Amino acid sequence: MKLNSRLYDLFSGHAQKVTIKRLNIGIGYTVVETSSGGMGLSYTYFQSKKSCQLTDSYKNYEGRPASELLEKIESKNTIEKSMAIALVNALNYEQALLLPEDRKNQALFEKLDIHEGSRVAMVGYFGPLMKIFKQKRAKLEVIDEFKGIGIKKVFYKKIENWADALFLTSTSILNNTTEEILSYASNKVKTVMLGPTTPMVGEAFDHLPVKMLAGTVPIEKENVLKAVVHGAGTPVIQKFSRKSFLLLSKLKTNQIKKQKI
Repeated sequence: MKLNSRLYDLFSGHAQKVTIKRLNIGIGYTVVETSSGGMGLSYTYFQSKKSCQLTDSYKNYEGRPASELLEKIESKNTIEKSMAIALVNALNYEQALLLPEDRKNQALFEKLDIHEGSRVAMVGYFGPLMKIFKQKRAKLEVIDEFKGIGIKKVFYKKIENWADALFLTSTSILNNTTEEILSYASNKVKTVMLGPTTPMVGEAFDHLPVKMLAGTVPIEKENVLKAVVHGAGTPVIQKFSRKSFLLLSKLKTNQIKKQKI
């Protein structure tokens, strides 16, 4: 997946300059803190657990150069991939802190123009958003492999011919399906990548039709770390974090380029 290599290239230089201070793999989320004070999250993506060991080999990354963990962004092991994406978010921490906050999801729905009758496709069941969709009277098509919701072929047809907007969980980065899913989206679909896993890095998505990024930036770090260790989910973690968003302007940029030509 090209997104993996773009993230690696964007952060390889930074990763060589810092070390891993803390790494915790919780049953819900993984958290990484660097020696420079950055902290990042990622969903802990478990594959079929067939033994007590979740990675091919054990390595203590704490105290080691962050570059050693960043290399796992290409790993086929989803636990290693979860650690690497959490690291990316930690390396991007200072930039992510500068982004505007969207605590009540107001910008999320306004920027994607979700209103009565809007046709929304959703990869990953985001329970907290369901009340808003109902209030907006939007039409929903959901697929979530963990919950056994939806049929892939039917869903792909929906984002190709039916949907106005696509809410795409960033856990799709962890199982390398982001680009596959987006390859089916029509040009009219407005896509947001969302969830605590989301790398809030516009440059990484330049090759993809993504309009908006919506992620989570830890603020009360000790409380976030404790929540992860205790197996808490997104609602608890976000109590101690900023819900931030980033609008991507690639469409405007492309239009400008065409005008110049």
